[in-house]
Amino acid sequence: MFIFLNYYNISLFLGGLVAILSGAAVYFNDKDKPENIMWMLLNISTAIWSFGYFGMLISNNSETALLNNWILHIGAIFIPFFYLAFIVSLTKTISVHKIKFILLTPLVIFFLIMNTTPNFVKAVFPKQPLPFAPDAGPLYIYFTIYFFATVSFAIWILIKKILSNVDYAENLRFKHIFFSSLFGFIGGGFVFFLTFNILIPPYPIILFTFYPLIIAYAMLKHKLFDVKVVVTEMLTGTIWIVLLFQTLLSENPQEQVVSGFLLILTIIFGFLLIKNVSREIELRERIEKLAQDLELANKQQVNLIHFITHQVKGFFTKSRNIFASLLDGDYGTLAPAGKILVEEGFKSDTKAVETVQQILHASDVKKGTVTYAKQDFDLKQLVTEEFEKEKHAAENNKLDFKINIAEGEYNFNGDKDQLAHVIHNLIDNSIRYTLKGKVTVNLSKTPEKVIFSVKDTGVGITPEDRKNLFKEGGRGKDSVKVNTESTGYGLFIVKGIIFAHQGTIHAESEGHNKGSEFVVELPIK
Repeated sequence: MFIFLNYYNISLFLGGLVAILSGAAVYFNDKDKPENIMWMLLNISTAIWSFGYFGMLISNNSETALLNNWILHIGAIFIPFFYLAFIVSLTKTISVHKIKFILLTPLVIFFLIMNTTPNFVKAVFPKQPLPFAPDAGPLYIYFTIYFFATVSFAIWILIKKILSNVDYAENLRFKHIFFSSLFGFIGGGFVFFLTFNILIPPYPIILFTFYPLIIAYAMLKHKLFDVKVVVTEMLTGTIWIVLLFQTLLSENPQEQVVSGFLLILTIIFGFLLIKNVSREIELRERIEKLAQDLELANKQQVNLIHFITHQVKGFFTKSRNIFASLLDGDYGTLAPAGKILVEEGFKSDTKAVETVQQILHASDVKKGTVTYAKQDFDLKQLVTEEFEKEKHAAENNKLDFKINIAEGEYNFNGDKDQLAHVIHNLIDNSIRYTLKGKVTVNLSKTPEKVIFSVKDTGVGITPEDRKNLFKEGGRGKDSVKVNTESTGYGLFIVKGIIFAHQGTIHAESEGHNKGSEFVVELPIK
C-alpha cells in the first residue's frame, strides 16, 4: 500500500481513475453522439497514459519501468488525435477538418511502431524527483511537436467557435471545456521537461486530475453550468485531495485517523454544498425558462394585436373614405342635416384611423421594427411649420401661443417625418392639457446638441403620474378627464423616436396644476 504514498503517484492514479469514470459517464448518457464517443476514446487514451506512468513510477526495476513506458506512450500518442476528434465533433466541424485526420493517421501509426524502439525513448532511469522517467530518443522531438501542435490546433478551433457563437448557454459550455483543457494539458505537459532532461519537476500534474471531471460535467450538465458550481466543485475537490494526501502520507496513525475522519466529513458536506448550489442554479434556470415563455407569449400577443389593429384600421379607413366621397359631392348634394352627420362621421373615423395608427406605431417601436429614413434638413423650418399648424387649436383654447428660436443654423440629420411627429405630439399635448394661460415652443442649440422644448401653464404632472409618463399606455390618473382622446401611446412613441436618434427626453413640473415642460435634446453629428 505504501506505493501510493507519493504526490505524483496519487495524482496519476486519481487522474486515470477520473478519466475512466468521466468517459463512461458521458458515453453511457448518450451513446449516439459523436462527441460522446470521441470523449470516451480520449479518456481511454488518457487513462492508459496515466496508469502507464503510474506503473512506471512504482516499478521495481528498469525492465518493468520500460514496459510501462511503452504502455503510457500508446496512450500519449492517441491523446492529441482523439482530443482533436472530440473538439471537431463538439463544434460540428468534422467535415471541414476531415483532411487533417487523413494526414494525422499515418503519423499516429508511425509513432506507435517507433514507440518500442530506442529511436523513440532510449531508456528509462531515475530523474529527480521521479524514480523512473523516459529519456528522449532522436524521434521524440517530432512526437512532441505533433502532440502540442495537434492540441493547439484543436484549442484554436474551440476558440474560433467561442468567438463566433451567439448561444449564451452553449458558449459557457465551450469556455468551460477550453479552460479545463488548458489546465489538463498544462498539468500533464510538464512531464515532457524531464523527458528532455530539463530538470523541472511536474508539480502541476494535479491539474490533469481535474480536467476530465469538469469537462464531463460541462457536457452532461452544461445548461446548469455556472461559475459558482465550478468554483464550489473545484474548492471541495481540492480539499478532498489535500486531506487524502495528508491521510495517506501521514506516518502517525492518530493523525491518519483524524485526517480520515475529516476527509469523510468534507466529502459528505461537500456533496451537500454542491447539491445546494446546483439546486440554486436549476431554480434560476427554471425562472429563466418561464421568463422566455412569458416573452414568447408577449410577442405572440403583440403580433395578434398588430394583426387585429391592422384589420380595424382597414375598416375605419374604408368608412372614412366613404364619408369623404359623400362630403365631396361624388354622390350628389347632401341635405344640411345629413351633411352635419356625415361630417361628424368623417371626423370620428379620421380620429379612429389616427388612434389605430398610433397603437400600431407603438407596437413597432416596442418590437424595434420602426425604420428611419435619415436625411439632412432644416430643423428650425420643421419646428416653425409644426408651430403654425397648431395655431388654430391654440386660438380655439384662447391660449397665449408663442415660439422662441435662438439665432443660428439648425441643419440636422435625422428622419424628418418621425421628428415632425415628435414636435407635433408635444405641442398638441401642451395645448390639450392647458385649459388657460400660455404654451411656449423653444428651440436653441449648443455646439454639441439642439434643444427643443414645449412649456405650458397646464394641468402639470403629479409624482404618481411621472412614473408612467413615457411607458406604453401610460396615461395620467386624470388625463382622460382633460383629454378624452388620450390613448397613452403618444409619449411612448416619442421616446422611442428620440432614442433612435441617440437623444434624450425628460419632463419637468412642480406638480398638479403648475404647468409642465417637455425637453428634447438631440446630438449634432
